[in-house]
Amino acid sequence: MIAAMDSGKTSALRRPSALRSGLLTGLAQIVVAFAAAGAGALLARKFGRSAETDGFLAGYGVYLVLVFAAQAFRVVVVPDLTRAAAEGRLGGETRAYALAFLTLAVPASVLVGVFSHPLGDLMTGSLPPRSAHIAARALVVLVPAAFVQLLAALGASVLAALDSYGTAAAGFACGGVVGLAVFAALTNRYGIVALAWGLGVNALIALAVPLVVLLRRGALGGPRAEHLDIGPRLWRLLQGAAVPVALQGCYLLALRFSAQLGVGEVTTFSYAYIAASTLVAATAFSLGVISSAPLTRRGLDGVAAGRHVVHAGWVSLSIVGAAAGIFALVGGRIVQFVLGNQYGGKVGQQLGHLVVYLSPWMVAWVGFAVTFPLVFVAGTRKTLVPLAALGFAVCIPLGLGFRALWGLPGIAVAVGLATLVIALGLMAALSRETFMIAAVGLGRLALAIAAASVLAFGALSLALPPVPAAALGAVIYGLLLVAMRSFGLSEAWAYVRGLH
Repeated sequence: MIAAMDSGKTSALRRPSALRSGLLTGLAQIVVAFAAAGAGALLARKFGRSAETDGFLAGYGVYLVLVFAAQAFRVVVVPDLTRAAAEGRLGGETRAYALAFLTLAVPASVLVGVFSHPLGDLMTGSLPPRSAHIAARALVVLVPAAFVQLLAALGASVLAALDSYGTAAAGFACGGVVGLAVFAALTNRYGIVALAWGLGVNALIALAVPLVVLLRRGALGGPRAEHLDIGPRLWRLLQGAAVPVALQGCYLLALRFSAQLGVGEVTTFSYAYIAASTLVAATAFSLGVISSAPLTRRGLDGVAAGRHVVHAGWVSLSIVGAAAGIFALVGGRIVQFVLGNQYGGKVGQQLGHLVVYLSPWMVAWVGFAVTFPLVFVAGTRKTLVPLAALGFAVCIPLGLGFRALWGLPGIAVAVGLATLVIALGLMAALSRETFMIAAVGLGRLALAIAAASVLAFGALSLALPPVPAAALGAVIYGLLLVAMRSFGLSEAWAYVRGLH
């Protein structure tokens, strides 16, 4: 049992409810997702589905790896910063972490700038030279932008330790919107690489908003940390980021496997993956972010950890089931409407169905996202690096084998299975009790959601055209969830509302 911290200094009445905090974080994720969708639509309409888009999205995959590490960092350090806040040493700990990150970010950004062209060639494989050139140009901007996002995550983590989530949410949301505007303004002058500049501006705003608030509150002052411990702090970051980076590494593998299927396939898989990740990020990621600080104060044992995973999974997977059903019926139309006529017909239908093939990945990713923060609350980090290596290694033969059998859908299934290995490993790392409760609970939940989706959308697709079937199916799916509320959904909502 992890001892709960003394929270007398911060009364429960002063803390925002977990539901409100989750809504703010989730809304920010939705705004960011819409901004990303707008950028993707502009990218598709302006540059189509070509060697240029393949090259840029290959470089963008590296950016996503580092941004995933930044998101993971919010989970990694919140327990440490929460304890530091309770002991009056938050400012010193924050400055020490910032210094540690800069010692990594600056050399890494310089090395990427020097070796950008070899990296571009490596990432694009057999694609045309234009793809490698665009990837190289994008990396020079995207890698520093991703490290700025890491510092923005540090600012958000400090605010989370102070039970403040709205400021960081506003920063990320404003950054997404302004970044999209910059991309739109510069695209005629700088071409496709203008999106990289937009992401750079996005990162600067995401950092500036929480930084200004923290400075005004005097939260960054105070005595220096007793030990800078730059090496150990970086190790905690690398250790904590190992699993998210491995998961994103599986995505990079998927892009590399997709490149062997021809021009345009990398772009197709990228858009499908971004759509699927948006669906789970707004719920599962938000719940993971807002749960770290309260669970650190409260403490949890194996049973409580398992129940937390199941409750959070209910809230997240309920949305995933509806989205998968809708994409199965009208995904092609949605894709064509958002991305333009070049993504209509067979290409749009393929992309929409690919989101459905990513459903196992979405289920596994939800399991990862709600379990991962508990590892740092419980202090069971030793298994993270071996587990990350295992998941990444498993993805290679699965990706190659399933690609040979089913092409892009096979790659999607392979990434889902590799993610499932990691999610189950995290549950087992907490305790045997956690694994049994969480794995069985999420398995039952996934089957229940899948059954509701098939009943609501599959049956109607046999009798109605796609658009009416999708609309009516969404209504029936909602009614089925209401009917199933006694099987855990009501309890899950009550748990989330009372999390703080």
